[in-house]
Amino acid sequence: MARKQQSTKRESVPQTSARAAGAEPVGSGLAEIVQDRDRANAWTLLLDGTPQSHVDLDDPGRLSFEYQRRFGHLVDLAAAPRRPISALHLGGGALTLARYVAATRPRSRQQVAEIDTALTELVRRALPLERGWQIRVRGGDARDILARSPEGQADLVVADIYSGARIPAHCTSVEFAGLAARALGPDGRYTVNITDGGRLDFARGQVATLRAVFAEVALIADPGVLRGRRFGNLVLVAAQQPLPLDELTRRIATDPAPGRIEHGPRLVDFQAGAVPVPDSGACPSPAPPPEAFNRG
Repeated sequence: MARKQQSTKRESVPQTSARAAGAEPVGSGLAEIVQDRDRANAWTLLLDGTPQSHVDLDDPGRLSFEYQRRFGHLVDLAAAPRRPISALHLGGGALTLARYVAATRPRSRQQVAEIDTALTELVRRALPLERGWQIRVRGGDARDILARSPEGQADLVVADIYSGARIPAHCTSVEFAGLAARALGPDGRYTVNITDGGRLDFARGQVATLRAVFAEVALIADPGVLRGRRFGNLVLVAAQQPLPLDELTRRIATDPAPGRIEHGPRLVDFQAGAVPVPDSGACPSPAPPPEAFNRG
């Protein structure tokens, strides 16, 4: 049986800062930090009412959102356990995955690109990072920061880039994927969170785009999303070397919401003739339907 994700307990961070944050306008909309109903020191970041990130200040090794758990598995498989890595995060939000890397892989060097500096200031104030974590947040456009990143240095590049509820067009192209490939070391991996539904035309185009740049590509998603039955998250992972598919499959099978991996001929079938997307033809990801983020 696959190991469960590591849970890294920490001393409790005072809760008063997060409670006092309330709703606050930032560059990307109205930000709100809401306390988890089940855990005293866990919080959800909302932007204009849409859940963006979940952070457990007492246990940064705990990932609640389904797609972030997929990212967490890829962090776990990026190197031997506890070994530090170099990670570049494109899109920051509440810095959930950067916290996870810092907690599970001490001494890791991480850089985060977040265009909304007001959001970063709110997160740092309300959901403070632990001292000693080597997390550098740079304000600016993700593609610009990616283009200026050192060549061949990153073990992991993570793209979770949203303007509102959509991925900006200039972060969906072959040229963008090429910049990610350039930033990675020989054994490095690129992973991206996308959203789609229905016929999954956007997701098929993104598969084609990554397959034009990387030797190995896999897609992870809930079976209902893959069948077009609902709008949701799909995680793509790409590399120039073989991916750890057997172990990744075992880990995903232990998730509360089991996923499916498409790779090889099945991924080609999923692509269904879609072609790579150049800058000149790039479009933002589709807007979610109104009911996509209903929380019940």
